[in-house]
Amino acid sequence: MVTRLLPLLLALVLCGHAPAAAAKEEKPAPLPTGPGIAKAHKGDRGIAKHKAVLVAESFEDGGIAELGSRWSEVKNPKGNVLSLVKDVPKGAYGGRSLQVKATVGENTGGHLYTTYAEQERVFLRFYVKFIDVQYLHHFVGLGGYRPKTRWPQGHAGTKPNGDERFTVAIEPHGQNGRHKAPGIWSFYNYWCEMKRSADGKHWGNGLLAESPPAVPVKRWQCVEVMVKLNSKPALHDGELALWLDGALVADFRKGARRGPWTGMGFQLRSKGGEAFEGFRWRSDERLKANMVVLSSYVTAGAMKRNRVRDPQGRTVRVLFDHVVVATEYVGPFPR
Repeated sequence: MVTRLLPLLLALVLCGHAPAAAAKEEKPAPLPTGPGIAKAHKGDRGIAKHKAVLVAESFEDGGIAELGSRWSEVKNPKGNVLSLVKDVPKGAYGGRSLQVKATVGENTGGHLYTTYAEQERVFLRFYVKFIDVQYLHHFVGLGGYRPKTRWPQGHAGTKPNGDERFTVAIEPHGQNGRHKAPGIWSFYNYWCEMKRSADGKHWGNGLLAESPPAVPVKRWQCVEVMVKLNSKPALHDGELALWLDGALVADFRKGARRGPWTGMGFQLRSKGGEAFEGFRWRSDERLKANMVVLSSYVTAGAMKRNRVRDPQGRTVRVLFDHVVVATEYVGPFPR
């Protein structure tokens, strides 16, 4: 019987019908710190020409009207939210930054949004300075839409299918007023394996570093986020990382220790807890990273959740500068 089966088994192998070997997840490489590609571009001078750079914005060319030629959507209600000001990070090339001013009861802030060539891994680096401080609703994000759109999509409260979208937002979070405004740095993410919230909907899962850093006020900070997609639809080898001023403060990858995971998200731990399963950002390889949104979105509801009794008329003023999206780690200006 065995002898008679051998030719059939050989034919199956040659025709590609043999059982497929299980996909293997490669061990992720250590992440860099300190200066990256910014080291070769003093104050970001000429960084837009670097082969790894997909988007570069320093707010030095033209006025607010000209931003529409570089960003696919510019949200500037009544022309009163976005402006260019003479305040830049130390060591920056140029002399202007973008101010986003939101006033509760008048507007909810503004944003810049654009897309770029689809990628498996992207780094977003930007400088930010909080001037007039209150709690925010949403902040800066990146991710992927399939198909691409010329504006940010909604879908709040719903879980992605895995083939059409994923989003990652880095945001100040007040945790219901436990932290002084604007709060601590936190991720707020939507993807196909996010957890369901207590109300049965899927609100963004919040992911925290072990010791979440407080967002500084009235000083510039360099923020950088990295997203690496899972290499195959079935694998959990996707990653997420956060750097502040060139120091790696959170590295979410398979095997990292975490606390309990609920519909609210989870927090990293240096020991104890459980091993993180890793990110399966997508179920379809055709979904890739392809968009970025620079936003300061402010609502009365977000302030009330953080125990602000009378949010009407309160103002949030944030400055952005030297925004870079790249396929390599960017890092802060070299000192």
